Amino acid sequence: MQLALNYSPPAVQLVQSGQIHINYFKTPDWEWIIREAQNIRPVAVHFTLEAGNNRLGQVDWNRLDQLAQITGTPYINLHLDSKQSYFPWLSVDTTHKSDIDAVLKVILSDVMLFVDRFGPDRIIIENSPYHADRGNTLRLCVEPDIITRVVEETGCGLLLDISHAVITAKQLGINPYEYLSRLPVNKIKELHFAGIHHIIGRWVDHLSILKRDWPWLDWVLSRIQSSEWHTPWLLAFEYGGVGPEFEWRCDPKILLEQIPKLYERVKRI
Repeated sequence: MQLALNYSPPAVQLVQSGQIHINYFKTPDWEWIIREAQNIRPVAVHFTLEAGNNRLGQVDWNRLDQLAQITGTPYINLHLDSKQSYFPWLSVDTTHKSDIDAVLKVILSDVMLFVDRFGPDRIIIENSPYHADRGNTLRLCVEPDIITRVVEETGCGLLLDISHAVITAKQLGINPYEYLSRLPVNKIKELHFAGIHHIIGRWVDHLSILKRDWPWLDWVLSRIQSSEWHTPWLLAFEYGGVGPEFEWRCDPKILLEQIPKLYERVKRI
């Protein structure tokens, strides 16, 4: 398994100086950042695509394929994230069967657009975080049974975001280990992980890993190492980035402390 890190200026400096070791930079699907990152490390592109809102009709297929090919990114990811803003007649926490059926039809249609174009083996869906009425993501698209059904009916793989799963489980009142186990773990192709902080009454990820966060990762890795779960190609540490949203969470001290711990874990698998 490979280790990736969100591309950021502090990360670049630490990698170039040899102070941290990673296999890949994880970048959004922006050409300029891909070009910069490729000068330093191989790039794993994380596409900014959402499945489940019927908004994928104008996808630039050639661009997607080109970015995947020039970086060697093996999978094209879709965020499984049906938003209430596109289904305003639904409550964000609805679990009515008729609502599930209606939204699931859209989700499957969106995913199949990509499966039909690239084949099921190149498509992975990522589980989203759920924040109930403080968010926009519909509860039904984070239910493990729905995620499993999408994977089974389309043949695609799972991008397991561990932090998203923990946040969702806490919000739903489910034990996070139970929630993780109910996902289609036999189809995991990629992992994401970051720290989870409680900020102004809300769980927020893409932050530094706290002491209480490490057990979530270690438990998942233990399932993978024992071959109970499928082995992904990559673990991405989603800390740092570019622009105002991420500049304040690119602390070199965090990277110097936490990247070696992650790399030691990853290289054992």
